[in-house]
Amino acid sequence: MKHVLEVKQIEKYYGNKSNLTKAIDNISFNVDEGEFVGIMGASGSGKTTLLNCISTIDRVTAGHILINDEDITKLKGSNLNRFRREELGFIFQDFNLLDTLTAYENIALALTIQKVKPADIDRRVKEIAKKLGIIEILNKYPYQVSGGQKQRIASARAIITNPKIVLADEPTGALDSKSSRQLLESFETLNKKMGATILMVTHDAFTASYAERILFIKDGKIFNELFRGSATRKEFFGKIIEIVTLLGGELNDVI
Repeated sequence: MKHVLEVKQIEKYYGNKSNLTKAIDNISFNVDEGEFVGIMGASGSGKTTLLNCISTIDRVTAGHILINDEDITKLKGSNLNRFRREELGFIFQDFNLLDTLTAYENIALALTIQKVKPADIDRRVKEIAKKLGIIEILNKYPYQVSGGQKQRIASARAIITNPKIVLADEPTGALDSKSSRQLLESFETLNKKMGATILMVTHDAFTASYAERILFIKDGKIFNELFRGSATRKEFFGKIIEIVTLLGGELNDVI
């Protein structure tokens, strides 16, 4: 299986010599094409910093990150912007939809920027909207739909350009339990039926149980790794709780 993401001995420091904080401490791992991987950890564990480095929002202090064999730690300026636009998909906790555009226009925007033909844009938007169950709200604006529907619009926008990897940062954080379940089922659709590679940061064990593999981060290092295998989602949830318990007093911060 091809590695879509290769994280090689990365470190991230903040501050100066007199007050230096090591947010990431020599982390290495791979994500294969078509995998759905979750990253869990307590507040301050380094999980968000890790995602920020992979998403090119932040830069590593040492080490290398390769996405589809391209070393993103070496990209700058217009090359970095192009890579971010064409190779990465983003799903944020607060949706980041444009209120002045309809759902259709929000999803289509990235393809419009890439100068894809209007007929192709229309076909691709409607195909994804149908798979994610939002075909009926394509002409509505973000303020006219529910939180769960907004997040599915955001999911469609993230996958419309066929990115190498979709990066999700606490995607259920602003949703109620029903909307969270609907969104996570949409993630399963993206992953299983559309072949999307997903890397998701979450503090929530229920959300994490939808992934195939979990990396647990503690003090900037990989503390443990858990594979779902043939386990049911409910069984996997139980295993996740067991690992979280090993984190001791941080239990309440993680679940």
